[in-house]
Amino acid sequence: MTDSKRRRGLVAASALLGGVLVLTACSGGDDGASGGGTDTSQAKVDEAAAQKTSEAQIKITPADGSTNASINNSAAVTVTKGTLTSVAMTTADGTTVAGQLSSDGTSWKPSGQLKRSTTYKVTAEAKDADGRVAHENASFTTVSPSNSFIGNFSPESGSTVGVGMPVSITFDKAISNKAAVQKGITVTSSSGQQVACHWFGANRMDCRPQDYWAAGSTVTLKLALDGVEGADGVYGVQQKTVTFHIGRNQVSYVDAKTKQMKVTQNGKVIKTIPISAGSPTNKTYQGQMVISEKFVETRMNGATVGFTDDDGKGEYDIKDVPHAMRLTRSGTFIHGNYWGAPSVFGSANTSHGCVGLQDKQGADDPNTPAAWFYDHSIVGDVVVISNTGDKQVAPDNGYNGWNMSWAEWTAGSSA
Repeated sequence: MTDSKRRRGLVAASALLGGVLVLTACSGGDDGASGGGTDTSQAKVDEAAAQKTSEAQIKITPADGSTNASINNSAAVTVTKGTLTSVAMTTADGTTVAGQLSSDGTSWKPSGQLKRSTTYKVTAEAKDADGRVAHENASFTTVSPSNSFIGNFSPESGSTVGVGMPVSITFDKAISNKAAVQKGITVTSSSGQQVACHWFGANRMDCRPQDYWAAGSTVTLKLALDGVEGADGVYGVQQKTVTFHIGRNQVSYVDAKTKQMKVTQNGKVIKTIPISAGSPTNKTYQGQMVISEKFVETRMNGATVGFTDDDGKGEYDIKDVPHAMRLTRSGTFIHGNYWGAPSVFGSANTSHGCVGLQDKQGADDPNTPAAWFYDHSIVGDVVVISNTGDKQVAPDNGYNGWNMSWAEWTAGSSA
């Protein structure tokens, strides 16, 4: 065989081998060819490959693999060019999370708040207008307690309080980015009063108007802290609206010199009650104080507030103090007193710093002065104490920011 014939033979063999390889790769080994060389198998494969996939576009948020996800608003499944046919959300241990599908079938979200430090898996299916199915899966982890903060607020939603009750928020983590956190908190009143907030350190912010709340008004607190970075790597998780109501305007004036308390409503004196304030050696704080708690009966132990004897025991330990209402966090109360002689009320200051009113043991006599005052008082009422000879109460010792001027109050804002 000449070289030229050998080359022609190799070219023909190569062409044939190449055709077999291509045919095998694309036809699956069943040529089905006849006569004119038309490959019907190849046409079917090409047709199947050319078919359109579902037009439905599913989106799961947070994105797959996300960490520090919100426990409130971030979890959602949406679809465009289609409708959701099924959505399943579970925790890593398989617990199902209940959810709600929108009426038009284009969105789904959890029914309630998610848990912190929890990994969730989401599986979604949707169909387009031609019934073609699309699938999407994602997994994310919510923010951990160590990387999140919450604000515990007073008063409670739906409550009715006195005109002196501020909105007080105590954060469970120190806040360094105060401006961002304060921006996420709004307090408004139906009275139209301007409200300003004041920071007491890194963990507490109180909000109030310049003057006492208008009687009969409604106050709304909105917490939009979800995702707000309060400190480096620490994010808010709250998304909440709270409303409370302001009752009648009651302010009581205690005069330690005259040893009388005048109870006023809407500026008019409705009752005068004899009192016994702190003794000359244990004077009562002066200033505007807000009732923060009420107890029909409670225990008062001097050891808890620094009044101890030589043995380290409390100078007093009364386990059934009647009609007690807290005025300061440090332990100042206005309360009933059954152990003192009736003659001291209105004539002598004998207490360890509290304001005492005549009462009966057991707190079951509604006719005593202490019982009357307790029954006519609510949390948030103001008690103004004067002429004790002691210093003015610290504004953060209880809800007592009213002792700051408006200029001082607004200077503590980070807005």
